[in-house]
Amino acid sequence: MQTEIKFRWLLMGSFLVNVGNSFVWPLTTVYIHDQLHQSLTVSGIVLLFYSGTNVIGSYVGGRLFDKYAPQRLTLGGVVAAVLFMGVLVFKNDWPTYPIMLALIGIVNGWLMTMHNSYGARMRSKDGRFVFNMLYFANNLGMVFGTTIVGPLYQYAHNNVGPLFLITVIMYAAFSIVVMKFYRIQVVKRPAREEQLTKLPRANAQLIWTMSGALLVIWMMYSQWSSNMSVYITSHGVSMTSYSLLWTINGLLIVVLQMGINWLNRRMTNDHLYLYVGVATLALSFLILPFAKGYGSFVLSMVVLTLGEATAIPTIPALVNQLCPLEDKGRYQGVVNSFGSAGKALGPLFGGMVIEQAGYQPLFYLCTLAIFTAGLVTWLMISKNHRQASYY
Repeated sequence: MQTEIKFRWLLMGSFLVNVGNSFVWPLTTVYIHDQLHQSLTVSGIVLLFYSGTNVIGSYVGGRLFDKYAPQRLTLGGVVAAVLFMGVLVFKNDWPTYPIMLALIGIVNGWLMTMHNSYGARMRSKDGRFVFNMLYFANNLGMVFGTTIVGPLYQYAHNNVGPLFLITVIMYAAFSIVVMKFYRIQVVKRPAREEQLTKLPRANAQLIWTMSGALLVIWMMYSQWSSNMSVYITSHGVSMTSYSLLWTINGLLIVVLQMGINWLNRRMTNDHLYLYVGVATLALSFLILPFAKGYGSFVLSMVVLTLGEATAIPTIPALVNQLCPLEDKGRYQGVVNSFGSAGKALGPLFGGMVIEQAGYQPLFYLCTLAIFTAGLVTWLMISKNHRQASYY
């Protein structure tokens, strides 16, 4: 049995999973607010449960990946996704929609961690290249999904059932890929747990600090995929034009990843990607208080994407360097869990701030929070990176 998955099948799987995801999250806030007639706070709570269960799926999936057959774990997640989304094809009213969405959250977190863990096991390619290309595939899937999800939603007269049917078909096709190409060896662990390599303190501090920074980044970033949809459409922008912003985001990431892969061969300072990315993410939110029209939203999205493409894939790549082979899945699960927690808390946090103070204070809070997370990360890396062990 092979020790690592062929890279093209890993990228294809990541692409298909993210096409499925992009049929869910861009419409959730608008659908709950406009069609199910719930408040923004309620929409935030629904997304909190969705991403909260995503945390559970990410963490448990990462722990199990290191102990059991990854192919069976991945296939189980795909089958569960088909079942849960199949229910929403026929019944997507209140409260069925949020309940099934929470179950889908478990599956999505599970599958994302499976793919990152498969990537962390690869030894034939550089880790930075692997995670950059995974992020490339993720966003290529998002480009495909978000390009058609807005028009399809309008064509289906604001009915989400047909969108979930397309997702079911896609995941069913993906299950064939998993059965045929996702088989790898389970890493044999020492007979006694205490014989495992103990993670150095510097490594642990760096992993938890960067995971915390990712939580803050996703908490603020998730405003774009939740509360911003209502804000932008309230300015006379159509749902199709809003979804076009995500198409721009995905296309730009595809282009940027090619440039980053070229830079990786010439620049070895991974931390610089993180610092530049965090600063750019903060700047993107500072543009929004002064936004006057659709062009301003496009500009903010472009700057956001520049930061996203450099900061977000760098964190799992750095964590991958800081943990031993037998615990790759566990710590990729931790990273995904923190990211999912940020996605869970973000919409509720944003909804509460908006209802109490409005959108403008929210934009300034997002800027400050991302900048602070970057500063703390820089201080911790400066303190610990020379003492850390790299695997």
